[in-house]
Amino acid sequence: MLEKLIQRDVIAYARSKRMLCYKMDATNSIGVPDFLLLTASGDVFFIEFKQLGKQPTPMQLREHVRLRLNNIKVYIVDNVEYGKKIIDEHD
Repeated sequence: MLEKLIQRDVIAYARSKRMLCYKMDATNSIGVPDFLLLTASGDVFFIEFKQLGKQPTPMQLREHVRLRLNNIKVYIVDNVEYGKKIIDEHD
């Protein structure tokens, strides 16, 4: 499945759970994950979407490490089922 289709379905599911979902514009910050999600309970996390089996670039991995060192959750999602599982865990 294409990355944009995985992203579309997972973000639609998150919004159905009343999460705020912000597409990140990486124009000024290469490597920033694709979406920032915020829950009603105040939980904040990022999702990096990838086509099934694809891996983040070295620049993306570097940014993920920087975020995680600051106690920010970052998930790499390459299929809809896993994305929905993450959403359910934060719901």
